[in-house]
Amino acid sequence: MALQGSLRDFSATEILQLLGTQKKTGCLTMEWNTEHAVIFVREGRIVSTRNAGMQRDDPLLAFLRRVHRLSEEQYRGILTIQKESGRDLEDLLLNGRYLDADELACYAERQILDDLMRLVRWENGTYRFDPHNRWPNAPLVRLSTEGALIEAARRGDEEKRYVSVFKDPYQLLGVRDLPDPNDPLSEEERELFGIVDGLHTVQEIVATAPLSEYEAYEALNRMLEANWIEFVGRRDPGLTTAAPALRRPSLGVPRRSLARELAFAVLVIAVFLGLRFGSRLVAPASARPQPNDVFAAAQLRELRFALDLYRREHGFYPRRVEDLVDGHWLTSDQTRLPGFALSYRPQRDGQDYSLDLQLER
Repeated sequence: MALQGSLRDFSATEILQLLGTQKKTGCLTMEWNTEHAVIFVREGRIVSTRNAGMQRDDPLLAFLRRVHRLSEEQYRGILTIQKESGRDLEDLLLNGRYLDADELACYAERQILDDLMRLVRWENGTYRFDPHNRWPNAPLVRLSTEGALIEAARRGDEEKRYVSVFKDPYQLLGVRDLPDPNDPLSEEERELFGIVDGLHTVQEIVATAPLSEYEAYEALNRMLEANWIEFVGRRDPGLTTAAPALRRPSLGVPRRSLARELAFAVLVIAVFLGLRFGSRLVAPASARPQPNDVFAAAQLRELRFALDLYRREHGFYPRRVEDLVDGHWLTSDQTRLPGFALSYRPQRDGQDYSLDLQLER
């Protein structure tokens, strides 16, 4: 017998907690006005928030387009193939080699959490749980119901704070200072460092970032709190700007190629900061460059970034730094810094390396 009722009596969170605790398998359907949502659970774990097959409003398809992982051309191609074959979207993405299995699972988890964040806020509408309607495919993910609900609630609370921090979408964001070379950067922060340039608004940056809206605001807030970026002005809505349009990542290629473009963008920012802090960098001819030189630290960090991206594409680190130049990851000038000697030593198996700058004598 199906479980059904009103969301005024039992919230989506309460219903999902019940399904998780009792390790139920089936599909929870929710409707509110014109909105419709499904949550498939298997043995109490959330495995999908989309119907099998592929509808034009498929949540996973919409998410991949929102984070710029699929181009418009790829989207139309997938629609055509699915219409002719009737195959499931996940099958099309994997067998068409748009994404590999690990990458698709990562995007599916992000999409599910993004959907849950919205659904747990529904205060009205109806719900119905059908134990006979089961997810027909091998699950890409199996999210703990309790853990997913806790994360959705955390995001909801954080989102309220971000609304106050970024209350004006027309403020301009610029780089204030580069992170310390020893500070770990998240993937989201790496993505955003390539497009925060002081010439574009919060709204433009969030729309261009290959992240969900929540992920973009979360990363921008972390970067603000770390004093890596700052508000540098405001552009009134409707005004034109001399700033070049933000380039979205090259959508029709694997993520490793997107990362290559971002590496180049971050290097451009490093040059920009070098000019910005020119008073620190321009010294008398007799002055010796210091190991903690801002530009030297930035160049070393971006070199490490390029090395990591090279390994992501090839499966190993390059034998020589010059291989980065030959592969157009860097220019030859970006591998040299006057006053310093670069020391790069890869391990024999190519899975690790040592890299540092030493003052020339």
